Amino acid sequence: MKRKHVARTVSYRADLDAIETYVAQDNPRAAAELWLLIDEQIDQLADPNFPRRKGRVPGTKELVAHENYIVILLEDANTVTVLNVVHARQQWPR
Repeated sequence: MKRKHVARTVSYRADLDAIETYVAQDNPRAAAELWLLIDEQIDQLADPNFPRRKGRVPGTKELVAHENYIVILLEDANTVTVLNVVHARQQWPR
C-alpha cells in the first residue's frame, strides 16, 4: 500500500504549541512529552492502516492522539493534511 504525504498546517502547529504552553504551567516535562506523543503519531498517518475515525465534520477524519486530545485531518489519495488539535471535551466543531 502506498504511503501518503503528511502536511502539518500552521493552525495545527499553533494548537499543539498552545497545548504545550498551557500544560507547561504546571509540568514542563509532561508538556514536552505530550507534544512529542501527539506529533509522533502524525508521522504515522502516512500509513493508511494507522487508525483514524470518521470526523464529526463532514469530509474530515480524526485521530485520537491522547485520551484528552483529538487531531482533525483531511485525507485524499495522496495526502493527509493535519488541521487542528482539540481537547476531547471541547465542543467540536466550534
